[in-house]
Amino acid sequence: MTRAVVTGAAGFIGSHLTERLLADGWDVLALDRLSDYYHRDTKLANMASFRDNPSAEIREVNLVDADLDELLHGADMVFHLAGQPGVRSSWAGGFDNYLIDNVQATQRLLEAAVRQQIGRVVYSSSSSVYGDNTDYPSTERSLPRPVSPYGVTKLAAEHLVGLYAARSGLSTIALRYFTVYGPRQRPDMATHRLVEAALRGTRFTLNGDGGQQRDFTYVGDVVSANVRAAAADCRPGTVVNVAGGSSVTMAHLIELVEELTGQRIDLARTGDQAGDVRRTGADTTLARSVLGWEPDTSLRDGVAAQVDWHKGREVAIDGPARVGAAVEGGRS
Repeated sequence: MTRAVVTGAAGFIGSHLTERLLADGWDVLALDRLSDYYHRDTKLANMASFRDNPSAEIREVNLVDADLDELLHGADMVFHLAGQPGVRSSWAGGFDNYLIDNVQATQRLLEAAVRQQIGRVVYSSSSSVYGDNTDYPSTERSLPRPVSPYGVTKLAAEHLVGLYAARSGLSTIALRYFTVYGPRQRPDMATHRLVEAALRGTRFTLNGDGGQQRDFTYVGDVVSANVRAAAADCRPGTVVNVAGGSSVTMAHLIELVEELTGQRIDLARTGDQAGDVRRTGADTTLARSVLGWEPDTSLRDGVAAQVDWHKGREVAIDGPARVGAAVEGGRS
């Protein structure tokens, strides 16, 4: 049986990926430190479907001080999704957390992966590395110009992934996610807040004028990209865009959520926020050629699935996010 280590397994994407791997017959060690970025109970609920699965082992660990050699021993594959998300709190005093969780933790994991001779490391990067790039749509050859400290740390970790591939021969691939949405989306992200505002009659704070464009990507498609990346025949250090294939404005997303919920959303408009990019859009040619992957889920179908998930939750246990609400173009 193939054994995988999934870091950040209690998170939005990590929990979906863990479910998929288990369904495909993998043996999974699910790691998460259950940080206080949002409610612990939400993260525990994300893992409910595999908590009692005999092929899954769940460990609450911090990658910065855990015995990574022990955790990675015997593993064939590592999917590294753990990290500190969000743009807002990466400024000023919050930057230390991003350095530790996104850069230092990744470097320690890569060192252990080399020592344990891991077959491949699949790293979850972010479209935030592009920033307000002049190339549109962005290709993997576009010069990264992150406009937030968060984006800087994701790019730094991505460079580390490439460095260990070049220096140590570690087989790695980095996937740059573009605005992932769907069931279990983080409570600070825009689609989550929009649907909650529509269903609960609360106010949605819109940063900017609504003209910001995002290349929305459904979580199930991101999971499929990870599974394909694990087996892809590609050179170590490869970087690949993973995106939904079309960019829409926030105003369009608001209209779509209103249509699917049958509710008007009370908007409170504010100014642009530091670190937010104006538009994101990806060229996914490389994903098609290297991974044999392309997105299967339309924005309408994906948002409908997310709306159904919100309706199906017995209680909204997210609570307020610890950081400011975000409209981001990157990892969840």
